[in-house]
Amino acid sequence: MSELQEITDLLYGEGVPMPGSKVTEEEALRIVRERFRYPDYCIVRDWIWIDLDVSADQLDALRKTRRQPVIVYAHTVIYDSNRRWDVGDFVRTSPLHAFHDGFMFQTLHTIYILLGDGVRKRAAIETVGRIF
Repeated sequence: MSELQEITDLLYGEGVPMPGSKVTEEEALRIVRERFRYPDYCIVRDWIWIDLDVSADQLDALRKTRRQPVIVYAHTVIYDSNRRWDVGDFVRTSPLHAFHDGFMFQTLHTIYILLGDGVRKRAAIETVGRIF
């Protein structure tokens, strides 16, 4: 399969449905501010949970840094507390550190609030690396 086709399938192809939060944007803000005092946060929609295919060495390196071989790609940024992304931008996270309450995806530096339903897919780490 071509590199372009792999990226297209990852971003727009079928996936396994995965529930996100049903709360409003305002409720999501309240929840993240109450639960996490200082981290940056980003509210997103139209998201893809991506399980990464990694080698044993890559998995070991992730575990040593308290991360897991999972990232989220979101087609739509709703709000970013640190203004790194504008409303409507896409975002690709760094690897998962912790997952809270079925809709808060935490990396080492940011909490991503997954609004609405998303999909779950599997991809090679090289394919994900080609998404800017």
